[in-house]
Amino acid sequence: MSEHFDTVVVGGGQAGLAMGYHLSCLKRPYVILDENPRTGDSWRTRWDSLRLFTPARYDALPGSRYPAPPWSYPSREEFADYLSGYADHFALPVRNNIRVTGVSHTGQCFVIETDNQRIEADNVVVAPGWDRKPKVPAFAQQLSPHIKQLTAGSYKNPADLAPGPVLVVGAGNSGADIALELAPTRRTYLSGRHPGEIPWPIHALATRPLTLAVFFAFSHVLNLNTPAGRKARPQILAHSGPLVRVKNRDLLRAGVERVRRTEGVKEGLPLLADGRALEVANVIWCTGFRPDLEWIHLPVFGPDGEPDQDRGVAKGQAGLYFLGAIFQQSLASSMVHGVGRDAAFIGRHIAASTPQAAAAQPRNNVRPEGSAAPQ
Repeated sequence: MSEHFDTVVVGGGQAGLAMGYHLSCLKRPYVILDENPRTGDSWRTRWDSLRLFTPARYDALPGSRYPAPPWSYPSREEFADYLSGYADHFALPVRNNIRVTGVSHTGQCFVIETDNQRIEADNVVVAPGWDRKPKVPAFAQQLSPHIKQLTAGSYKNPADLAPGPVLVVGAGNSGADIALELAPTRRTYLSGRHPGEIPWPIHALATRPLTLAVFFAFSHVLNLNTPAGRKARPQILAHSGPLVRVKNRDLLRAGVERVRRTEGVKEGLPLLADGRALEVANVIWCTGFRPDLEWIHLPVFGPDGEPDQDRGVAKGQAGLYFLGAIFQQSLASSMVHGVGRDAAFIGRHIAASTPQAAAAQPRNNVRPEGSAAPQ
């Protein structure tokens, strides 16, 4: 016999935990399903030297402060441990080692299929992370088999690379971080359009007022409610947000060679927009990710394959929500400090759509997990 919940949250990373916090505040029964053995493991598997590109004061989830000096940059391990501690502190009902394999709707409720059980729900929040599948151009298959290819998701440290030069494709925050790490040990090229940057050191005491203003703008100016935000959104989706911690001058000082966009292959070598073919031994694709949502068996996707949603509310399927998408509501949506605001909006929508009295009504096999508000 299957369990039934008011809300099932799929994904136990920062988006899923922020969603859990707000559902708890609203006293909604829910459960969080996470495929990882431990909360925070999605961060523990990233490249070894990774540090968040935002300072600790912007790395906290709702209801908490990040436990580090506010202008320091947490490592991947530190942030993963913070997520684990956050879930424990607020007693969020996270079930680990549960992989969701399908979501459908019977006409009365959602059915969530996992590897070993079936769960029903009135609402489903899809929050498994938007960085699941690397976006790699089709011409990558034409590169010489002697060139080692990695992605920002599979790269761990310089030891992963073959001897010789490396081309990092994609000049956003991840590409800049990885290029900066590799430059001291090998010739390193960074390909792609410069996405712009915050031109000052964001942690410096003298420039902190400017930094505070910029991060305020990420949430409250560059959003779907403002002309500036609506104009900026297509550009952010097509390319990436600005460099925050690493600057272009840092890359140049380290010896990183900026090159044009990688557009194809010539005689097995990566071909740049200026016609130059680079003789490299390695290519690391930092060209973005797309979500893995093939397990959603519902007509909620647009022609581009992306969820058809408005601020996280699925169109055409009441009770289905998406959380963690790039620029879901603002430029800050895919940043740690911005996901809580998006989660609060979805929580209010769930509460308005399913009154608390109805959600709390006794029903066979309805689980009350997550119904206690955080203290």
